[in-house]
Amino acid sequence: MGIGSVTPHVHGIFDPATWTVTYVVFEKPGSSCAIIDSVLDYDPKSGRTKHVSADKVIEFVKANDLQVEWILETHAHADHLSAAPYLKQHLGGKTAIGDHIGGVQKVFKAIFNMETGFKYDGSQFDHLFTDGETIRVGAISGHAMFVPGHTPACVAYQFGDAVFVGDTMFMPDVGTARCDFPGGDAKTLYASIRKILGLPPETRLFMCHDYPPNGRPVKFQTTVAEQRAHNIHVHDGISEAQFVEMRTKRDATLDMPVLILPAVQINIRAGELPPQEDNGVSYVKIPLNAL
Repeated sequence: MGIGSVTPHVHGIFDPATWTVTYVVFEKPGSSCAIIDSVLDYDPKSGRTKHVSADKVIEFVKANDLQVEWILETHAHADHLSAAPYLKQHLGGKTAIGDHIGGVQKVFKAIFNMETGFKYDGSQFDHLFTDGETIRVGAISGHAMFVPGHTPACVAYQFGDAVFVGDTMFMPDVGTARCDFPGGDAKTLYASIRKILGLPPETRLFMCHDYPPNGRPVKFQTTVAEQRAHNIHVHDGISEAQFVEMRTKRDATLDMPVLILPAVQINIRAGELPPQEDNGVSYVKIPLNAL
């Protein structure tokens, strides 16, 4: 796929509680836009949700007179809850994710023993993108890019010279995403990353997260050239076998993300809370000794 003629504006909103970046992609003030990887604030101690991060997105969209066409997810996140339904309620737009999400839903429906009526066909989202499918955001033409490995359903989104890589990789001094969640695979991730790094060197890459080492300021934009030269896990010269060995050993030392249990249950529902029970309250399940 080519770079395209329109260079999009990209506005990143960093959520310090989850180290997540939500992006608004648009041509110019007054144009259409897409929102990528939104955050619903969640307190794991109380189970309460808030909309502080999402309200910053709404404020930016309205201040720039943008019209939301898409609310996109790169994958079913395990480290934060999606605010997609809240944003859709206030701004409009269609929710979307890659078309392999059904496989992830099937696995986690079993793990969480979800209600019989929960479908694992992706129908909770307004649209499911196939690999390479075109995405129109006003005058901007983009496409979805299938990049599995962190999860089997990960996608990146390219708009013009900007690629939103999800959890495939992080800033060069942080490295790459873990592959030990259900359906993850280090060999597959290596191939996905090399696919991204095969794009033109000047291509802008936007990370879904930043975990700054050594006290450096938060950063979430880099380039293909910078990643190929400096990514500590997957720079040019690192073989597939070397990467798989490193990733496998490293993943074995990592704790589960703090929010994985509530996040996955809600994110595979396109951000909707589980159905209310007869007391009017929604609940998430905590499976014991299952993960």
